[in-house]
Amino acid sequence: MTDPDPLAADAYDYELPAELIAQEPLADRAAARLLVVNRADGRLAHRSIRDLPALLAPGDLVVVNDTKVVPARLVGRRAQTGGRWEGLFLRRSAEESHRGAWVVLAQTRGRPAIGERIVLTDRAGHDAERLELVGRAEGGAWLARPLDAAAEPPESVLARVGRVPLPGYIRGGVEHAGDLDRYQTVFARTAGSAAAPTAGLHFTPEIFAALASRGIERAEVTLHVGLGTFRPITAATLDGHVMHAEWCTCPAAAVAAIEATKARGGRVVAVGTTAVRTLETAARGGSLSPWAGTTDLFITPGFPVRVVDALLTNFHMPRTTLMVLVSALASRDLVMRAYAEAIRERYRMLSYGDAMLIL
Repeated sequence: MTDPDPLAADAYDYELPAELIAQEPLADRAAARLLVVNRADGRLAHRSIRDLPALLAPGDLVVVNDTKVVPARLVGRRAQTGGRWEGLFLRRSAEESHRGAWVVLAQTRGRPAIGERIVLTDRAGHDAERLELVGRAEGGAWLARPLDAAAEPPESVLARVGRVPLPGYIRGGVEHAGDLDRYQTVFARTAGSAAAPTAGLHFTPEIFAALASRGIERAEVTLHVGLGTFRPITAATLDGHVMHAEWCTCPAAAVAAIEATKARGGRVVAVGTTAVRTLETAARGGSLSPWAGTTDLFITPGFPVRVVDALLTNFHMPRTTLMVLVSALASRDLVMRAYAEAIRERYRMLSYGDAMLIL
């Protein structure tokens, strides 16, 4: 048997047992299991998130994504037909001709038309806002203009009408009590994300205190997660996949902390693939510098990783850019062996699941 082509999309596919997809968060964030993957010798070890401070070394730096998930899932009906309509708020449009419009992904029966109106309902099922479809955006998204609260920022409107934007593999996206708190990191600060940076969901104030007591510092970057991060690769090869842009920033404080870490021989430990993409975007010119803007960086095998030395990440859906990124930091063979071990040992998978530490 020949080895899979590392540029073939199906090289990053695997069989994910449905019963291992975590449907509820653990009551204790830090109770998650942790599969430790050692790149130097290929060893795998079963630990716990609580062991993270002991697994890292004094002088290391953990870099987290401080994005804050907004209640971006929208539920309503088409005003003309009464048919059910579901959507996901992604961002405000930057187009001058559609200034103030929302960029939303939508799902409904039939084919909505530009000019059609949508009635959004709140969590109690009451009519709460109307949207008018005013255009199309990239990636199959819609441009929708709020009619009743056009002067309000999206965050205040979403606070009234939005639901927690759980991925479809968790209860079909249906929100349960507690999701508003648990599908959010304890360090979330900058609102704008349509999905949680899930590796960060395991952290607690106690974990951060234990890291600090070991001499392990922390820095923050921001990447507002969009749906493009999680979409499967439909092209036959990685070269054929188009990444959707997401807004991110690597501030001067993070750059200074990373430079100090490198100078003392410490490791930069990215918490989540979004932190990796932000840091490596900021270093694309050859050296790390403060940066803000949209990124469409697709990290594939052979990518020159300049900043990140280690990665804490959850387990990901098959055939996604996330699987490719993790395989670019380790090797595809090692990552696939780690996933096979996690499945054999019945790890909880995906957003509400357990984690993996690549050292």
